[in-house]
Amino acid sequence: MTELDKAYHHSKVEDKIYQKWLESGYFNPDNLPGDRKESYTIIMPPPNANAPLHVGHALGMTIEDILIRFHRMRGKKTLWLPGTDHAGFETQVVFEKKLEKQGSSRFKMTREEFYKACWDFVQENKHISEHGIKRLGASCDWSRNIFTLDERVVKIVYQTFKQMYKDGLVYRAGRICNWCPKHQTGLADLETKYEERVEPFYYFKYGPFTIGTSRPETKFGDKYVVMHPADKRYADYHPGQQFQAEWINGPITATVIKDEAVDMEFGSGVMTITPAHDPVDFDIAQRHKLDIEEIINKRGKLLPIAQEFAGMKILDARPKIVEKLQSKGLLEKTDYKYRHNVQLCYKCGNLIEPQIVPQWYIKMTEGLKDGRPSLRDMAGNAIKNKEVEIVTKKFEKIFMHWMENIRDWPISRQIWWGIPIPVKYCADCNEVIIDTQDSIHKCPKCSSTNLIKDPDTFDTWFSSGQWPYATLMAHSQKDLQTFFPTQVMETGWDILFFWVARMVMMSYYKTNKPPFGKVFLHGLVRDKDKQKMSKSKGNVVDPLGVIDTYGTDALRFALIFSTASGNDIPLAEDKIKGMKHFGNKVWNIARFILANSEPPLPLGEGWGEGYTDADREILKKLDQTIKNVTDHLEKFRLHEAAQEIYQFTWYELADKYIEVSKKQLADENLKASTLNTLHNTLITTLKLLHPFMPFVTEEIWSKLEQKNLLIIAKWPE
Repeated sequence: MTELDKAYHHSKVEDKIYQKWLESGYFNPDNLPGDRKESYTIIMPPPNANAPLHVGHALGMTIEDILIRFHRMRGKKTLWLPGTDHAGFETQVVFEKKLEKQGSSRFKMTREEFYKACWDFVQENKHISEHGIKRLGASCDWSRNIFTLDERVVKIVYQTFKQMYKDGLVYRAGRICNWCPKHQTGLADLETKYEERVEPFYYFKYGPFTIGTSRPETKFGDKYVVMHPADKRYADYHPGQQFQAEWINGPITATVIKDEAVDMEFGSGVMTITPAHDPVDFDIAQRHKLDIEEIINKRGKLLPIAQEFAGMKILDARPKIVEKLQSKGLLEKTDYKYRHNVQLCYKCGNLIEPQIVPQWYIKMTEGLKDGRPSLRDMAGNAIKNKEVEIVTKKFEKIFMHWMENIRDWPISRQIWWGIPIPVKYCADCNEVIIDTQDSIHKCPKCSSTNLIKDPDTFDTWFSSGQWPYATLMAHSQKDLQTFFPTQVMETGWDILFFWVARMVMMSYYKTNKPPFGKVFLHGLVRDKDKQKMSKSKGNVVDPLGVIDTYGTDALRFALIFSTASGNDIPLAEDKIKGMKHFGNKVWNIARFILANSEPPLPLGEGWGEGYTDADREILKKLDQTIKNVTDHLEKFRLHEAAQEIYQFTWYELADKYIEVSKKQLADENLKASTLNTLHNTLITTLKLLHPFMPFVTEEIWSKLEQKNLLIIAKWPE
């Protein structure tokens, strides 16, 4: 008779079981038993190579592992390809803080010195995230593990950029961007945050008009006054009309512009524009071909146009500028309760100071030379034609709304950590040279050797937008043929546009195929009060700390139990503790059955004579549970599948049938059928539960002396 310990001790089991899985080789699809013709592939969204996993990663890893384990047990050739992300700006910020503590900075190093030091720093820490992925029980193929700066990936990224340049899809232009004065780079919208502030809003006299602003420091170069063409209050003014006005540094000649971007309800309905430091103003200037003059430098200080205020930080200069305008009699009134959102760098919290910076852009709405539609339309058509299906309808609508309003995509960053843009410029004839191997040292147009390297790196989203096919191509063409397109992309809803949309575009451009068939978006994990987790609130859940206390299975089951696609998930310690109790309940069920029988446990042959009504009832309910759990998993209702198996295991099996079975086992006439029913039910329950709670189920399975590991057991039909 095999006896289990009185309690399940996750700390004694998890490392041992994971090592057993690794040694089996079953994470690698090439090693799976049987003739598996149909592939099932998930490419792991790569976590930051330099940072420990957070609870959002734990949720994503759990969802992906459940899907992979389910389809592996269903006889598919499953590949879950892991990787880690160099996380350009994010990692550079962390490394620069480290340098600051050492009394250094990247500005005291050459670019090559900085890159090497950052590379070594990341390689030293890369094991942190990989260790976390393993502790979560991820059954991914570590033999194919890849880094976003792997030279094979970089080569593919360069090939794509070069082809896009040939196709006229990429171009360089000076456009306004989200500029961080501290980190000296433009940022993606995702790399900024908004904070509500109450600040003074000033109304100034500007010739015959009244204009309102909260940023008088930007107004030195203002010489255009803009109003909506439909605003009847200003019907007597016409485009191009000029007038004289007294302004900050003396009299100016101002010109009337009419544009529909003006909000007639805001302030006086009239505004002056600062095209160099405001995206709306920049667009107006572009439409009307207006002059653009810089007022603030990239360090956030005023330029000589500000005269006596030149060199001052904008927040220091602001009250002094207002004071000067007031002394001229130009301040009409001040609203001290103006509530608005200001844009900040999400890393340092400094105010974003919009700046015009030369950047590389990808055209989003222009058709391709080969007759194919624009990248925007490729992505939109994929959704409309159901070639790519977003599991939740509301996100499909959001996706399409974004596609309709998309602008050209800036793909360069003014940072040093990342994939360098492979471009050189001839200083003598301005020729643009794409040099993906850094092997061109003479201008092909004028033979000059005076070549200047582009100082920027690619936006991380440009390289990660190629992740689904690049990871497979980097390994082998056979992998690309076998596993592409992939079946599912699982990620957070907050990067639907920044990453998912771009993967769809880039995949159709590069391969003429969708990158994946389904998009499963998970929500944000919040605390028990549904508050966003943050270090300042002290409500952050450390997934590895939770695993130490309650075990991986408990965390996984707690995360998945209420995870409807796209919904945010409240996570409380009590919930995780409750799922640890559930794991113990499964252990105790197995312990009871093993105490009354000898392994290996056989599977019963049908419901013959001697089966009681209770036996038949539990087997019928088990059969229905198999159908329901399978259906829920196929349709990505993972939380309903978890609830179904929980309900059956705890209430139908443990509370009801096992209590009845105790009496039946005491009757020699009923013992054989009762044991057969118990064996059937336990083996099938372990299979159903395995994708969700892999460690406790595999450990119990090992005590049943079955021939193979549970990880490759056949899914119950």
